[in-house]
Amino acid sequence: MPHDPTTAGTLSDGTAETTAETTTETTITTAAEELPTLPTDRRTGCPFDPPAELTALSDEPLRRLRYVDGHTGRLVTGHAAARAVLSDPRFSARYEHLHLPMPLAGLEGVTEMSPAPVGDFLGLDAPEHTRFRRLLTGKFTVRRMRQLAERVEQFTGECLDAMEQAGPTVDLVEAFARPIPALMICELLGVPYTDRDRFQEHVATLFDQAADVAAKGEAFEAVGRLMAELVAAKRAAPTDDLLSDLTTSDLTEEELIGVGGVLLAAGLDTTANMLGLGTFALLQNPGQLAALRADPGLAEQTVEELLRYLSVADPILRSALEDVEIEGQLIKAGETVTVSVQAANRDPRKFPGPDRLDIHRKATGHLAFGHGAHQCLGQQLARVEMTVAFPALLARFPTLRLAVPPHEVPLRDRANIYGVVSLPVTWDKE
Repeated sequence: MPHDPTTAGTLSDGTAETTAETTTETTITTAAEELPTLPTDRRTGCPFDPPAELTALSDEPLRRLRYVDGHTGRLVTGHAAARAVLSDPRFSARYEHLHLPMPLAGLEGVTEMSPAPVGDFLGLDAPEHTRFRRLLTGKFTVRRMRQLAERVEQFTGECLDAMEQAGPTVDLVEAFARPIPALMICELLGVPYTDRDRFQEHVATLFDQAADVAAKGEAFEAVGRLMAELVAAKRAAPTDDLLSDLTTSDLTEEELIGVGGVLLAAGLDTTANMLGLGTFALLQNPGQLAALRADPGLAEQTVEELLRYLSVADPILRSALEDVEIEGQLIKAGETVTVSVQAANRDPRKFPGPDRLDIHRKATGHLAFGHGAHQCLGQQLARVEMTVAFPALLARFPTLRLAVPPHEVPLRDRANIYGVVSLPVTWDKE
């Protein structure tokens, strides 16, 4: 199973979510060494932009940061510095080495993270991480993911049909953004149709920022039980899916259950939020929306720009295993480094005019899927899903628009997988 979001875990390699209380503490470094805390408040200004306080810190790509337990670590906002940290094996991803840059909602007193549970390879370093990664990399090739495009088109069409019947006003998150990645990750893992609703229900609870700690804990245990049943079924009667493939590997039963849980959680929430928030962003940028609708061939480029512009999975944490020099600064062994993906993807030294959504931009090199050894395994599947889904949605509903004023769209501003809680949309019926 993935790291329980009710207890700890700060992951954004396209993975599990933790909730965080926002902070509006000062971010001005004074002569008295009053260090900034991680700015997380997006409640003012454009809902697609990083917090204003974070943007104010971005002129210095690497600076000291105060963590919730008083630890002095680092904040990375520059693109080059972020790549350097994420690609350097001297920085650890092990949860137990990390300090939290923001308090966990409902668990404000928690300052330490427990080691990764069995099968959660996201919280491991080489060589343990390498063992899992090698087994899984071949299952997520570009070729294999593109072979799934036909199924993505089928699921997308079914969602659009249901929307059309239910409309002309629906919640796009419930009707479109969440079902498509949920159905696809279930397809990839080989979850039987009879169990898919249960899986989706429990995983949705895990990532519901309104759910209490007890409900999240129950959902976590339920997903574990369902995954254990699924692994046992695949061992007894393998089918043509990723989980069945893995039953022939050297992974233990407990490791298989853990890996399955990580993939299930990772494959659902980040893509669902990209589809929801991405649609919101396009609707708020009518010129960009019109360009994509006029030329669906821009879909792949649009997806890359939305990934850069929105950066829904943020931040990524690492801990220095030894003294490391980055950008001329010495990061000492034991210091936690918080890599702000949203700030790095808005670095004007890498992306000119970074605060502008421009689907004609070549957004090559963005860090929305992380970088280095822990770069998101499922990124190609996510790309296929979004490349199919966005143009299909716009083609089916040419008059698609928000059903509420933009400021009334509820945001997931207490979660490190950012997005919209719901997205009421409407269109003109013919």
